[in-house]
Amino acid sequence: MTTVQLIYFNAGGGHRSSALALQSVLREQGRPWDVRLVNLFEVLDPSGRFKRLTGKAPEDWYNQRLARGWTLGMAQELKLLQSLIRVAHPALLRRLRWHWQTTRPDLVVSLIPNFNRALCESLDAARPGVPYVTVLTDLADFPPHFWIERHPLQHVVCGTPRAVEQARAQGHDAHHVHATSGMILRPEFYRPGTLNRADEQRRLGLDPGRPTGLVLFGGHGSKAMLGIAERLIDTQLILVCGHNQKLANALRALPQGAPRLVVGFSADIPRYMQLADFLIGKPGPGSVSEAVQQKLPVIVVNNAWTMPQERYNAQWIVENRVGLVLRSFRSIDRGVAQLLGDLDTYRASVRQIHNRALFEIPEILAGLLQGGAPERPAASTSDLLFRSPAPFAT
Repeated sequence: MTTVQLIYFNAGGGHRSSALALQSVLREQGRPWDVRLVNLFEVLDPSGRFKRLTGKAPEDWYNQRLARGWTLGMAQELKLLQSLIRVAHPALLRRLRWHWQTTRPDLVVSLIPNFNRALCESLDAARPGVPYVTVLTDLADFPPHFWIERHPLQHVVCGTPRAVEQARAQGHDAHHVHATSGMILRPEFYRPGTLNRADEQRRLGLDPGRPTGLVLFGGHGSKAMLGIAERLIDTQLILVCGHNQKLANALRALPQGAPRLVVGFSADIPRYMQLADFLIGKPGPGSVSEAVQQKLPVIVVNNAWTMPQERYNAQWIVENRVGLVLRSFRSIDRGVAQLLGDLDTYRASVRQIHNRALFEIPEILAGLLQGGAPERPAASTSDLLFRSPAPFAT
């Protein structure tokens, strides 16, 4: 059976979510593939040495910063991380080459940034001719060395025309650049809603006669939700806090002038989107794409605290007229009033976007498996001196 490996990690929720969604649809389609999810950090550090030394997995540090809103200066930190990855490149190649030799994939799909050079070069050395595909889970790249590398064997799947332009600018030809109509979304976002909106709102203590905002900041919430709730005291809200129970308790304790529903972690986000009229959140590619798929206009911010790889998303929202971009949530009350005042126009723009990426990508992968990879260059930078893998260390 053809073996397909989907590479992800848990820094943020979008990479794992995209991998699970792609695995799910490939299985639902009954393709004769053994589709395996591979956590990159478990390959690089199989004994959990980093967690034993620090008390936390690498992605836990990142996720806690997101939950606390400590995102200022992340552009500089990203450059530092990329420098460390370059220093560790020989060790990464050794570990990854060993992984490919022992697991023998027929196709590798990366859904993560920053590590694509090492992943692609090591696969080229260990399994020549096996296609290597990077599926961007951002609306655009944040060059250099974030999603798109100059390696001639990297295939790039792009969800926007901007990402396609970036891939071509990096030297990739039409054979290696694959355009889709959007980001990967979980299959449930494509299923038609069957609930009775008014009845369900009443059951949850909401008023069907009021406009409803959904406040969503990923699986770990954000302390920014407290300020939003305080400034929208008279707006009906559904606030999803994810795993952040402390935040949920604080939100429930706030005074309110309109019905309000505070939700902890939920895997049924499409249901809450069907109960809402608009979304308030950060300009993450996943939450924005999910909201647009559910025909919800969005309100986000773009400022110094916005993560660098998400700043283009704000531009995309404005260009496609699917919502508002504010400088700060301190003006969220005025933003909501503006959006509701022209809600029909924003809804009309949202309805013009049709994202079928989840079903387009399997066809791209099938084509690569059937057609094989292009001719391999005579020499490769991955043909270095490899030894038996050592634990990931510099």
